[in-house]
Amino acid sequence: MTGTSTAAGTPQHLWLRSADPAGRRTAAEALAVPPVLAEVSAHRRLRGPYTAAGNLLREIVPDALLRCPDSVARHDVEILSASPELRAIVPASRETLTSLAVPAERTRFYSRLRTLRIAHGLTEFLADYLKALGDGPRTMVVQDLHHADPTDRELVAVLLRRMDPVVLTLVLTTGTEALTEPDTPVAVALSEAVGTHCRRLDRAAEPAPLPAEPARRFVEEDGTSDDPRLLAAYRSLAPDARALLHDTRRQVLELSGEPSLALGAIAWHAEHGSDPAGAGRKALMHALNYCMDMGFYHATVDYGSRGRALTTFADDPDAWWIFSTKMTTSYAALGIPDEALPIYAQARAATDSPSIHMQAAYATAMLYTRHLDEDHRDHVLARGWINQAIALARLHGAPKERAMQTAFNRNGLALIEVRDKRPLEALKLLDESIALLDEALDPGEQGLHRSVLRYNRAQVHNAIGRYPEALADYAAVIELDPNYAEYWFDRGTIRRKADQLELALADFEQAIKLSPPFPEAYYNRADVRAELGDLAGAVADFGYVLELDPAFTDAHLNRASLLAELGDPAAAWLDVEAGLRIDPKHAQLLCLKGQFHAAEQDFEAAGRALSAALEADPSNAEAWALQGGLAYQQGKLAQALADLETARTHSGDPGIAFNLAVARHDSGHLTEALELLDEVVAQTDDADARLRRAQVLIDLGRPADARADLQACVEAGQDAELGLAPEFAAEAAALLAALAAD
Repeated sequence: MTGTSTAAGTPQHLWLRSADPAGRRTAAEALAVPPVLAEVSAHRRLRGPYTAAGNLLREIVPDALLRCPDSVARHDVEILSASPELRAIVPASRETLTSLAVPAERTRFYSRLRTLRIAHGLTEFLADYLKALGDGPRTMVVQDLHHADPTDRELVAVLLRRMDPVVLTLVLTTGTEALTEPDTPVAVALSEAVGTHCRRLDRAAEPAPLPAEPARRFVEEDGTSDDPRLLAAYRSLAPDARALLHDTRRQVLELSGEPSLALGAIAWHAEHGSDPAGAGRKALMHALNYCMDMGFYHATVDYGSRGRALTTFADDPDAWWIFSTKMTTSYAALGIPDEALPIYAQARAATDSPSIHMQAAYATAMLYTRHLDEDHRDHVLARGWINQAIALARLHGAPKERAMQTAFNRNGLALIEVRDKRPLEALKLLDESIALLDEALDPGEQGLHRSVLRYNRAQVHNAIGRYPEALADYAAVIELDPNYAEYWFDRGTIRRKADQLELALADFEQAIKLSPPFPEAYYNRADVRAELGDLAGAVADFGYVLELDPAFTDAHLNRASLLAELGDPAAAWLDVEAGLRIDPKHAQLLCLKGQFHAAEQDFEAAGRALSAALEADPSNAEAWALQGGLAYQQGKLAQALADLETARTHSGDPGIAFNLAVARHDSGHLTEALELLDEVVAQTDDADARLRRAQVLIDLGRPADARADLQACVEAGQDAELGLAPEFAAEAAALLAALAAD
């Protein structure tokens, strides 16, 4: 897969705009494009999140099961997330405690980036299917994109960037208004993707003849028509007549038994039918709960807002609270926690319910310690709220529920302790909470939350360097929940820190196997592959990271370094330039740019790059060391010495210490050079450092002390694995012979 080509005469994705749906359809049908694979509507009023994706999958997955069953199995999470109807033919092979938890036991929710991972997985599944078809280019028409849920918008944005229009041409239809972004934050901007990858085609409106019963048509099309005449007719109906149309249509849709309709049209019809406070509220509640559990947070906010419009605390306090608290949780997940605070204040003012006050106190504590921006976080305030939640939990009458709620809220306090830099206090809280649940609950009860407690304890152990304890906790949670990819990913990170590289690689590979594509897993696997000597594999992984996230600057940096090491400086240079276009002040990329210029003897350009790196990060030890090395190459010994001294103040890296020792030696500061070389040899037993130390000792008039180092260098030169360059080994042998002659 690749991005869109926009050269004249080459296939392009198309953005077709017209003021009315009939004009859009007519114009789309008239386009000279490859055969149509599918034409789908993206209007969220039909099926809510993944309306377009679900429509597409229901068309192609039955055939894909015959043509490319391995791809269906590999992407089952993505497929079933977008189209729950397909559970009848696609087995769910990677269920987790999160996906299986009943609502009463749901204490962990998905990252808001999960839908972006799903989008990448669906993109790759579609590419596999097109390859399996093997009958040439195809076209997919996506109607009503301007009314799409953010999940479909995200998917289309990814498809536009990653799907070659030579393979699949996307035809996207919208109205003529600007394609703006939702009020709530999104991971990728559809408007930017459309502007970058599509050719825009504007077509005049061609209104269809007005149907005999335009209001009925509007309802039977589930309110998706942009035709203002249909909307006007609908609004002109008497309220009872409108409600009857909605009730009738809802009954028809419910008979279909398709779950995704309950997320769109069924909820909309119930909301506007004859019983909005009963059937409407129930339908919205179902959609809200489902989307919350799936991590479709934009939709959860929408359903929560609509549910609150139909509900007062006085007439149904439980429903009002559920609509409210799932909105606030979604606000926090989406990165806009400030929107949640007024709703919690409203809840506290509305009731004296201990349960609601406990939940609101816990959630408010998490906002202040975790979700608000740094300037507004307040761990003292968070601690006050969480202590209130713990106090209320301890008052619960049922022993098991009291234990569960107490442990849950003390887990929140543990998070505050971590954020307040008191990890040992956090460990104590987590130990006590785990023991409390083990004592109060039966072995199979609250499995999800018990695994979360162990996971959190593993994270604290990791943060304070207790790797064996962290790994033991990870082993326990993986045994409980073996399909949860993040556990494998996090354990791999710890194993890498513990220098268990082969085991870390296996964990990252398992995380990749269990999850829709996410760049961090491939990035970490690439780093481990590089450390294990598989440079080509690491380059491939970094390349895939950049296909998933072209703005991942560290992937550009690391791939550039490896490409240079593999003898491909031209490709490495392209990565450096690409990374600096994204982040012109990326100090490490600027360092690498300086190194490339220095290798080409362009010292002036190298100096500019390193100066820019130090301007971006004045404490960057690598930049100071490289600048010192550059000065040394040019014979500017005083500047080299000064820069390397500065680098040494920012880093204890033995390579920097060695270079500084060389500069000190060459400057005549022999005693200071010897002190540094003693440190380097003690840390690394490096043969180059021994040779330089021998030279310093000779210059200090201590030839007898130099002999041991020189002998070690000669032996290193005879052992290829020790890696001493032949010329240095020969120099050591010559010095040793000269000392023997003296």
